[in-house]
This record gives sequence, C-alpha cells and structure tokens, in this order.
Amino acid sequence: MTIKQNFLLLIAGIAVVAGCKQNSKTEQIDKSISADEIKSQIAVLAADSLMGRKPFTAGENKAIAYISSQFKKAGLEPGNNGTYFQDVPMVEITSKPSATMQITGGKTPISFTADSDFVASTRQEVLGVELKKSPLVFAGYGVVAPEYGWNDYAGLDVKGKTVIVLVNDPGYKNGNPAFFKGDTMTYYGRWTYKYEEAARQGAAGVIIVHQTDPASYGWKVVQNSFTGAKLYLTEKDKHMSRCKVEGWITEAAATKLLADAGITGDIRSIARKKGFKAIPLNREISLGVTTKLKYSTSHNVIGIIKGSARPEETILYTAHWDHLGVGKPDAKGDSIYNGAVDNASGVAAIIAVAKAFKASKEKPQRSVVFLAVTGEEQGLLGSEYYATHPIFPLNKTVADLNMDALGDYGSTKDIAITGKGQNELEDYVEEIAKAEGLTTVGDRKPGSGSYYRSDHFNFAKLGVPALDINNGSISVANGADFGEKRQKDYNENRYHQQQDNYSDRMDVTGMMQVAGIMYQIGTKLSNETTFPGWKPGSEFKAVRDKSMGK
Repeated sequence: MTIKQNFLLLIAGIAVVAGCKQNSKTEQIDKSISADEIKSQIAVLAADSLMGRKPFTAGENKAIAYISSQFKKAGLEPGNNGTYFQDVPMVEITSKPSATMQITGGKTPISFTADSDFVASTRQEVLGVELKKSPLVFAGYGVVAPEYGWNDYAGLDVKGKTVIVLVNDPGYKNGNPAFFKGDTMTYYGRWTYKYEEAARQGAAGVIIVHQTDPASYGWKVVQNSFTGAKLYLTEKDKHMSRCKVEGWITEAAATKLLADAGITGDIRSIARKKGFKAIPLNREISLGVTTKLKYSTSHNVIGIIKGSARPEETILYTAHWDHLGVGKPDAKGDSIYNGAVDNASGVAAIIAVAKAFKASKEKPQRSVVFLAVTGEEQGLLGSEYYATHPIFPLNKTVADLNMDALGDYGSTKDIAITGKGQNELEDYVEEIAKAEGLTTVGDRKPGSGSYYRSDHFNFAKLGVPALDINNGSISVANGADFGEKRQKDYNENRYHQQQDNYSDRMDVTGMMQVAGIMYQIGTKLSNETTFPGWKPGSEFKAVRDKSMGK
C-alpha cells in the first residue's frame, strides 16, 4: 500500500477526531501559535489508528503521510530533492533471551529470571548468540574518561568476559560538584556509552545494574524499552563489533550476585573511590539470545522554507514522530503506546511553528528546515542518520531547536533549559523569557542526563549548537505544587507506558508557550548573519570550531 493510500485511509479513520471542535477554553499566549492547532494535531497523531507510531509498521506509514500532508498544508516545500521523505535504512532485531540467566562458580549456582530480574538482547545481525560460562567482572561505572583522570578498564583484559557496570557516572551523589560534573550526568553516565565502551574494550557481554534514582526511571521503563523488537541503523559490519549480549539487571538481583562474590555494601561508593580497580568476580555467566532479523527502511519527514537572502544557511527544528507501537496489554487491556506527550506534542509544535513562519509578513533570510525524525525511541536513530547524512551541510546549520515531550499541565512561570550552560542559544531563551516575565531553570533532574537523551544530542556531538527546552514546574494557574505533582505523575505513570494518551482535558497552553519561544528564537536566528556558538567548557565546542575553520 502506498503512502498516499495509507494517508487516505488515515483521514477516513480519524476525520471525526481531527474535525471535532475542541472544547478547550485556553487562550493564545503567542499570537502566532494556536493552542487549538496543537491540540488537534496531538489528537490525530496519538489516535489508536496510528498504533503507537512504531517504525516499520502501518502506524509509521500513516504517521509520516499525515505529517507530510501538514507540512504541505503549511506551505513548506519538500526538503529532500523534491520529496518530503529521507530514507533511513534499519534492521529490526527481535531478541529473545533464554528464560534464565545462570551464574556458576560459587558454592551454589544462582538463577535469574528473564524480564523480572534481567533483560538481554543483541544487536549482532546473526540468528543467535551465547555467553557460555563467560567470566564476570565488576567494572564499576564502565567509564574511560581521560579528562577526569578516570579509567575503570585500566590494566583489565575483558576479551571473552562479561562486565557488570553501574548506570550514571562516578560524580553522581558524590558530594563534590567538581568531580566529573557532580550530580549533572555526563555522557559517560548514559547507558548508550556503557555499551559502546564495553564493545571498544572487547567484552563479550555487558550488563548494566539498574537503580531507579541514578537511572531516573524505574524497572518498568527498562522492561518496556529494552525488550522485544529493537531497531538499529544498518552497519557494514552487521554490528559484529558490538558485544554479543547487552543487558540490564535489577538492583536486587545484582546485589545478590555481587554479595555471592563477596562484594557487599553501597556498590556506588565502592565504584567511585579514587583508584578503583575492576574486580573479577570468579563467577561465570551463561545466557543465550535468539533473534529474528528484518531489514527495511523507515523515514524522516522534512520540509523547508527557503531563505530570501542566505538560503544555504539553515535553522533546523526537530521533533521525533515515533513511539513504542503495540505491546503487552496492561491491567486495563490497553496494548497501544500512543505517545501523546512523547512525542506527538513535539511534532504538533513544529507544525504550528511552521505555519507561524509561513503566516508571518517577515520572510526569513536564512532557510528554515522542519525535520520530524524516526527511531528516537530506538536510540535517536533518525536524527543520527540525518546528522551523518545531512541534506544541508552541518557547518551551514546555524542551530537545532528540538522539542520533545512537552508538558500537558498548562503554561508555567519558568522555562526549563535541558543541559543548561552549554551554548549561546540559551541567551536567546533568557532574553525572551525576561521580556515575558519568565524565569529560566536548568534540568529538574540533572542526574538523568537529559541533554543526551533526545535528538538534539546527535547534532550537538557533531558541533551544531542544539537547544531543547520544556515547561518549568511553576504552574501559572495552579502554583508550583501542582506542576511538580503533574511532572511526577507523568514520569511514574505515563512515560513509556500505555497511559500516555490524548485527552480533551489536556492543557496545552504550556506546549504553546514553548513553541512560541522556539518560534521567536528561530525568527531571530533566521534574520541574523552571525552563528551562535558553544560556551567555554562545553565538550562540543572544539568540533564546532574545527568545522567552522576556527
């Protein structure tokens, strides 16, 4: 079935939802951005008929057809040589671990149960992998960070072995803000880094110990996000350079395993002591993973407003359109991960911003590009593909303005800047916020590493100044307690769960507020001649300076 045919079916199936007049009594905060516009877009994108918008499914076809139609309706030109789509080749690997993980070498063998005690998968493109009595090593945080004088793999040969590592980095809750970045997570704390470094070291397997506080999410999120079919960008080596097995283990199971090997007490305190040396556990792990492979192509959706004076220079707006698709039914029988907040909200926002640009009498001198990317939930795949296969050169890309999971609890008196302190785009936010009587704050939970967890990161690590903002916690209508409770409720009960649904009761004025600020930033950037840069001390400054010939 073609994209056009899918789109016609989509319109037939959800015209009633999209056409219904919203009952919202919200008012416009920015005259260029409409709350009702954002709300109606979310209603469509988070409808059950889109089946959770997972790549490689009919839900993808419907989602990208709808988004491209909205780009066209907004007056955007196709952004990729006459088409609104950029092909993103991927492989889908459905991993099924053995029912139990066996630990031997102690007085009594230990058995852990899949899903409840551990999750495991592989990204090697083979029909199955096996760890057979692979020696286990506790490698602390699994970090090699020369700039911090830290190397958990120093003097350690892990070839053929399986490393157990902790989530986050040694600075977290250490009490010293100068150690790493204190409670603010560095990239060394991200699970993606743990897998990458273990592979570079030649380990056969890598297992991350889940702890809710340093991970910033519960075990249920791990179960939902790291099991079943997973997508990866295709690689020439078929991912054979990666570890055979990549997995997570619950804190309770890890505590039992480590205690059996003689390691007791606070394992984070042990692992972050200066001079920590990896500890062979004198235990072996046996675990198999069978796979099913499927090769296909997903799609980024891209539209452009060409600049009137410097069209070769671009301002980029990004938001991911994908979510988790259809999974196991919850207690209420709901199996669809609709992703209304995450991230129908961001896509709705960039569509609203696109329409605001086209409606403006002031035409941008630089080109403005709108990119709805695939595969964010699978590991920031669509943005990674675009960043490594850019349609518009990155050294001519002025900035990336990203919107992801905007709050549905109304407008706020504060605006949260993800990874605050990184680049000069934050100065634009500060200026606009001050003019509107708002304050700005940094990450609500700096230990969660939010700056490395959405699509702007793929542009940042290649040097493009990247900004991600969200609503703060002080509700204009209901105060700070209300905003904090709504944030907590979302993180605990809806994030990556079936309950992230559209409701007509959603208060999207906060989404409108963020979109309005991003629109103002883009308008300013589109008519400037200068390029914003990275602030001193940012890990991304050097690569940008090099790409700009500095």
